[in-house]
Amino acid sequence: MSREDFYKKCRTDYPTFTYQGYSYKLDDKGVSMTFDFSIDGLSEFHPTWFIPRIHATCDLDENLIDEMVFSLGMVELISYWKIACPPTVFIKDRMLSAEQVKWWKKLYWGGLGEFYYTNGIEENQDCFMSIKCDSEKACNMPKFATNNNLETGDTPKVMIPVGGGKDSVVSIELLKNKADVNCYVINSRGATDATVEVGELTDKTIYAKRTLDKNMLDLNAKGFLNGHTPFSALVAFSSIIAGYLNGLSFVALSNESSANESTVAGSYVNHQYSKSYEFEEDFRYYERTFIGSGVYYFSFLRPLAELQIAMLFSKFKKYHSVFKSCNVGSKQDIWCGHCPKCLFVYIILSPFLTLEELDAIFGKRLFEDEGLMEDFDKLCGILPEKPFECVGSRDEVNASIIEAIRIYDNKGIELPLLLSHYKDAKPVASDDFKAIVNAYSNEHGLNEYFENIIKDALK
Repeated sequence: MSREDFYKKCRTDYPTFTYQGYSYKLDDKGVSMTFDFSIDGLSEFHPTWFIPRIHATCDLDENLIDEMVFSLGMVELISYWKIACPPTVFIKDRMLSAEQVKWWKKLYWGGLGEFYYTNGIEENQDCFMSIKCDSEKACNMPKFATNNNLETGDTPKVMIPVGGGKDSVVSIELLKNKADVNCYVINSRGATDATVEVGELTDKTIYAKRTLDKNMLDLNAKGFLNGHTPFSALVAFSSIIAGYLNGLSFVALSNESSANESTVAGSYVNHQYSKSYEFEEDFRYYERTFIGSGVYYFSFLRPLAELQIAMLFSKFKKYHSVFKSCNVGSKQDIWCGHCPKCLFVYIILSPFLTLEELDAIFGKRLFEDEGLMEDFDKLCGILPEKPFECVGSRDEVNASIIEAIRIYDNKGIELPLLLSHYKDAKPVASDDFKAIVNAYSNEHGLNEYFENIIKDALK
């Protein structure tokens, strides 16, 4: 049976998904949350979260916390809904407005684009889900007016989500002498722990714990539907809880302008939808309209391209031995050296690091690996579909490759296999490298204080 036929069968066999409710316990240690979901007739799910309090704060508003916890559950549910994709979702504990329902459906649809594409399922935004509310309980009114204002002379209290890759390193290093920097980590691993340790921020790191329900994992193993969901939306909704509990006014993401590019050329399918500026703006609107936490969420690196972030990261040598972006090797805390993410990071750093420095990071020369040819072609646009990974734009991949070829030629080094292949397959003539390195996107949510830090870093 094809995945599309199985999808249709699941929707017939299990027509309803219910967000039954949620519970939470708030104390001096933090907030523990449990969410109650069910695919009716198939299984119940009770995933949990814990977000700690590492800074003493007082006068926390229970209604605000309640609204933030409920909203986090609205994002969490999509990981469980996708198992069978029931056409109707019942919300038991809230009466959402038509505007809210429209907002959530947009997030789910954009965040599930890769899921539908990779499973070969034809669907449309109008029909994939109907959200119905089985409650008269209205949402809590927004508590605070959230904005990015900063009084002259104030030091901003900033929380930087850290995933263990190069981008959050750049945010840490640019901000740590300009702001009261704290870090936020969900389900820590070797690279996240090492990053905050090298940044001397271990004692100022909020370590959140997200636990998946075992029933979901069991159903995945039995062959039910599975695929990508908008994880960065979970980061968004959980980070404002962490910020509010710890008295931090800004959540500074490290998403770049390149995250806006679609993964499949000419389509809406974007692996990084919830890292896009579109989602960032949508989230800010929802937060200030329906939540009002007073915690301003923005991407500090949004004015920059991946290539510029790589240029800045190349200067922070003390992190080179600890950062890891490879999803395949994340549990072992290694670069696997065989996946498109490893290849992309290798490409984007190659204009700025020596071969010996790249060797020290990756343990091999990826441009010499014939097994990476298809991923290479997808990254640079020889093939139309980008890998389903968090990678930069095709333009900056091409610019990096062309610059790497120029460096090899200037040093009289024979071109490795993938660069030689590129030179044969595409015309090597471009001014894109300098243009991208000197570019600045005005599509961002930075205030003047943060924007000046970015501009100074590019000088």
